Amino acid sequence: MTKKTFQVPRGTRDILPDDQVYFDYLNSIFKSVVKAAGFRQITTPAFEDTNLFVRGVGKETDIVEKEMYTFRDKSDNLLTLRPEGTAPIVRSYLENGMQSWSQPVKLFYTMPMYRYDRPQAGRYREFWQYGLEMIGDKEPLADVMVISTAQRVYRKLGIGDYISLQLNSIGCQKCRPKYIKELTVYYKNNEKKICASCKNRAETNPLRLLDCKDPKCQPVIEDAPQIINFLCPECHEHFRQVLESLDEINVSYEINPRLVRGLDYYSRTVFEFWAGSDGAQNALCGGGRYDGLVEVFGGKSTAALGFAGGTDRTIEFIKSHPEIEVIYDQKVDVFVVQLGSEARKNCLKLLSSFWDEEVAAEGGFDKEGISGQLSIANRLKAKYALIIGQKEAYDKTVIIKEMASGNQEVYPQDKVVSEVKKRLK
Repeated sequence: MTKKTFQVPRGTRDILPDDQVYFDYLNSIFKSVVKAAGFRQITTPAFEDTNLFVRGVGKETDIVEKEMYTFRDKSDNLLTLRPEGTAPIVRSYLENGMQSWSQPVKLFYTMPMYRYDRPQAGRYREFWQYGLEMIGDKEPLADVMVISTAQRVYRKLGIGDYISLQLNSIGCQKCRPKYIKELTVYYKNNEKKICASCKNRAETNPLRLLDCKDPKCQPVIEDAPQIINFLCPECHEHFRQVLESLDEINVSYEINPRLVRGLDYYSRTVFEFWAGSDGAQNALCGGGRYDGLVEVFGGKSTAALGFAGGTDRTIEFIKSHPEIEVIYDQKVDVFVVQLGSEARKNCLKLLSSFWDEEVAAEGGFDKEGISGQLSIANRLKAKYALIIGQKEAYDKTVIIKEMASGNQEVYPQDKVVSEVKKRLK
């Protein structure tokens, strides 16, 4: 009988140490940039009340209709694994009294999300996102701050020259209905030219017609009315100020009248950063305003905006540019080499002393020969090898070998930690 071997569920993966280097690199730069801009970290639960996403994200969206991991717990509560970050953060904003904080409240996150989606390159059912939310600022300059912060992240990652900023305004509750009416009439006249999903969207969520990826629908989308021509004076002025301010700080952009985003809570400014020219298939991040979401969740009318980026997709894009240097921050300062049972005991004691002082140290307990252990020290790029043979174990001494030069000196064991720390400064 063959033993059963277990594998990760479809659409998930183990993040192995070599890949973790990229995760650490991305998260470190993202946190550094957004903290400098005044954002503070938040983490929300991995699951929430299902209605939070139904009401916030939109009942007719693909996420709610097809992709959510929803289950009942033992108390018969209907819960959903977090498919996106904005709705939970707005819930937290209201539940934890952040309305009374100094506004705007500026939050960021790096969290795993869960969607039952078709796995493909850079897209998983368990996936990580980095993002930020800015709640309580209605000014166009807030849009510019969020957009330029995202751009700054990509510049620091080394991919700023390879991406484009796509920008649009989808108006507000005042001007959007007129556009949707025009769009619905246009699609009704082209009903025979669109996919089955779009025929349904035309009835339930017309704005998302422009977000369809089916090749059959692309010519219809190309000739569809543009929402920018239907903006009310307030939305038009808001968008004008966003564009002028981006020009002021030399952030280049492309106005994309087909960009609508896939979630119901967006209003006015929407944007995506694209890697290459294949549109949403290569979108590294996307976001925009969601001025009505706080009110939907029971709060008072509050302006808000943010963005979310795909960690896996961003990492895949970084990997496709080998000229970008991803720094491996795990270092080995000291490698302890030992020979003999007594030396092995001294080796463990010495390593413990270095770890207590937070000096990166390793040792080769299961290796017999000194030359083999020195080869490992060299491969790990250790700065110093500390050698304890039978004589050194008896004398309570250690040979400090500088790996770069090969110079060796003998020190008492009780002095070696302080000596190495002094040399590492």
